[in-house]
Amino acid sequence: MVDATAKFFADLEQNDHQPLLEKATGSLRFELTQGNGVERWRIDVRNGDVAVSHKAGAADCVLRAPKPLFDKLASGRDNAMTALLRGALTVEGDPDFLLAFQRILPSPPRARGGKAERDG
Repeated sequence: MVDATAKFFADLEQNDHQPLLEKATGSLRFELTQGNGVERWRIDVRNGDVAVSHKAGAADCVLRAPKPLFDKLASGRDNAMTALLRGALTVEGDPDFLLAFQRILPSPPRARGGKAERDG
């Protein structure tokens, strides 16, 4: 089974410029919980140029979520703002940075004839 979170961050790192973030500069740290562990990811953005790491430390925006939820966000099976509104994830710091970041998350599958299209 593919780890959607790891694939998402690897794809970001490989495509190190994100046109949808060209007006954004800052850092976003993800704290993804699973069991007693915490998986940390960090994205530093400067005018669309993106660097991905596992660094801790201060960030402009910190997102905390269960790892299974972030797997859904990273694969387009859930929406970050919807998850935030239902209390499934928390955000500290600059929420505008989360709004900018949401632009690069995959979109949920589109409905066709009442059924959602699904990948493979």
